[in-house]
Parts: sequence; structure tokens; C-alpha cells
Amino acid sequence: MTIDFKGRVAIVTGAGGGLGRQHALALAARGAKVLVNDFGGARDGSGGSATAAETVAAEIRAAGGEAIANAASVTDFAAVQAMVQQAMAAWGRIDILVNNAGILRDKTFAKMDLADFELVLDVHLMGAVHCCKAVWPVMTAQRYGRILMTTSSTGLYGNFGQSNYGAAKMALVGLMQTLALEGAKNDIRVNCLAPTAATRMTEDLMPQTVLDALKPEAVVPAMLVLVSQESPTRTILCAGAGSFEAAHITLTEGVWIGTDAQAPEHLAEQLARVTARSNDSVPQSGAAQGTLEIGKAMQQVAR
Repeated sequence: MTIDFKGRVAIVTGAGGGLGRQHALALAARGAKVLVNDFGGARDGSGGSATAAETVAAEIRAAGGEAIANAASVTDFAAVQAMVQQAMAAWGRIDILVNNAGILRDKTFAKMDLADFELVLDVHLMGAVHCCKAVWPVMTAQRYGRILMTTSSTGLYGNFGQSNYGAAKMALVGLMQTLALEGAKNDIRVNCLAPTAATRMTEDLMPQTVLDALKPEAVVPAMLVLVSQESPTRTILCAGAGSFEAAHITLTEGVWIGTDAQAPEHLAEQLARVTARSNDSVPQSGAAQGTLEIGKAMQQVAR
């Protein structure tokens, strides 16, 4: 099976450099028409210039592909809506949205200004929300869409000094879970990618030998699979240095304890059983938790 994107239109945010640039180039190389979006700001989100997006779009065109540039900030919903209209005016459809735009404002939680917390949430989470909201009617009307959120191991598992980034990245997983359910009837599939890649965002955080192994290109195969016609949905793929894994949010089998006055003490005594992973499962929706809990309660009533 060859994955190709002939006839498909993709929007990639934050595509002026690093991982986003690699995503845009790879989609174009396999036939997609690509709107290259990049605000052109610094790593912390300051500044702004259309040059980065225009450079990548020109690179795609020079290689024989089709691309247009856009310098909207994903934090500006009106600008994002105009970006979607730009793609529609050029090509008449939007099949793929890769939410890749992001910034860093790293500090320990104790030292972090709330403004830096809010800005990171605004770019990563609300930026993705704005883009999804703007393309959703288009994808619904054409009964086809592939949306990719860029999550992170920081969101999934934590990372010292990145409480704002981690909160935003885990929020994108929650957004994916529900959008995938709501989009299913119109073949809108929504997934997450947790990349480990050496980019401008991470260049100061790792030694050079590690940076050399973590080329952004190594993450791209996971992106291509997650936005392809045969993509899964509600899948979290992790990728880095040529390795690929999946992350799952699981629910343990748990224990029925009841609600009497000693329930807190009983729960504390049986916490190891409650958290045991031996029979955990991956719920297909949030309702699965309630179903499991009510099921165990009804078993007690029947005894």
C-alpha cells in the first residue's frame, strides 16, 4: 500500500520551520496541495513575520508541488477563518489539518507568571480549537476530514518546568477524544502525535549527539499515517529517532467498596488493588467509566 495525497488539500500550522516544515514538505511530496501557515514569531511566540511560511511554500513550488503561504496567528480566530477561506478559494476543499503551531515559556510553576501559562494554553490549545472550528463545517459538508493534534510526552507523562506546556498538550488529547466521536459519522478522523524531535523548540535542551538522532524527519511517517485516507481515529502515536509507539489512557478494573462511613479507610487499604493494571482496558468513550462502576454496584445489590 502506498500512502499518497493526490487531490487532497492540507493546512499545516507552524510550518515555517522544524517539524511543521517537514510535515508540509512530506505532504506536498506525496501529492497534497499545502497551505503553509506560520506566524513567524520567535520560539517564545514574540514577533511575527510572513517570511518563514513564504520560504517553505516557495520550496514546495520549486519542487513541483502546489503551496500557498499564510502568516495568521492561530490565537486569532478571525485570522484563522480567513486562512481557511484562502485555502477554499485556492482549491475548493480542505482534507487535512495538522495542528502543529506552538511556543515554549518554560519555568517551574512557582516562578512562572500566569501570563506565560495563559499564552501557552492560548497558542497550543485554543490555536488548535480555532483551526478545528474553522475547518469543521468544510469537512462535515464534504464528509471527509483528517485532523491531527500535536500532543507531547510532557502532557502525557509530565516534564519538570513545563506545567503550562504539559497542561495544554494533555488538553489536546481530550479535545481529540470527543472530536473523533462527533466527527465519526462524517468520516472526520482525529488523532494525536507525540513527537520527540530536535527543533528550534528543543535545541537548548539536549546534547548534540542526541539532537542528531532526533531529526524531525523521523517523526513524519507517523503524521502521514495519521492523516491518510486509511488512518485510524482516536489514536495517540509517539514517534522519535525512527521508533514508533502508542500511548493509551486506560481504566483499571477497580474494586467495589461502597459508600459507608468507613469507605475512605477501605479505599486506602485496597488502593493497590484499585490501581492494579492486570485487567485494565481502553474505554471507547467516557461513558465506559460509569458503566463499569454501576455494573459493579449492581453485582453487590444482586448478592
